[in-house]
Amino acid sequence: MHTRKLIAGNWKMHGTLAALSELEAIVAATHDDVDVAICPPFTLIAPAAALAGAVRIGAQDCSPQPQGAHTGDISAAMLVEAGATLCIVGHSERRADHGETDAVVRAKAEAALDAGMQPIVCVGETLEQRDAGQAVEVVEGQLDGSLPEAFERCVVAYEPVWAIGTGRTPSADDVAAMHAAIRAKVGPDVRILYGGSVKPSNAAELLHVANVDGALVGGASLTARDFVPIIRSA
Repeated sequence: MHTRKLIAGNWKMHGTLAALSELEAIVAATHDDVDVAICPPFTLIAPAAALAGAVRIGAQDCSPQPQGAHTGDISAAMLVEAGATLCIVGHSERRADHGETDAVVRAKAEAALDAGMQPIVCVGETLEQRDAGQAVEVVEGQLDGSLPEAFERCVVAYEPVWAIGTGRTPSADDVAAMHAAIRAKVGPDVRILYGGSVKPSNAAELLHVANVDGALVGGASLTARDFVPIIRSA
């Protein structure tokens, strides 16, 4: 089991060069007991990597293709060259907004691994699926379809879709049950992050649930004021 937590920030489609001052403040407050990562927009990866120090810089997505006529896409190798060492794949917003299937997510995870990045593979159920009693079944199916063969080199992020950006969070017991189910699928060596409205007020409780090896943080990662307390909660 991992004793060091990983606190990863997903800036989503937020941030211009002015936002790097927040990253500098996060870097200054990072301590040796916790692994910290920030996944900014593609345009900030290179300048962020230049000042990130011990903070790992990641990407929010990558193409499954290594190169070619794919207008608007960006390859894993390009991201590595810019300074990314991690790559989020299969985030619920990508699955919903862009119709990404488990097979596409798996191909992106494989592309990230081939280029030398560590994928953060996201899984999670909708409110309708949870209310129907299908949450574990859905997540286990996503794991089966989305994880690459070398899954032990990945990070898994459980993000209940209904909790992202809503301020709602599952109970600690709900998180423990889902993370236990994921642990049974991926074994002891894969980090499992919790993601879904993680904020300073609930981070300590969530980060000390069994089998929670860290957090994937959205809106609260945009400012040092909110993100640093989450890091310290780990």
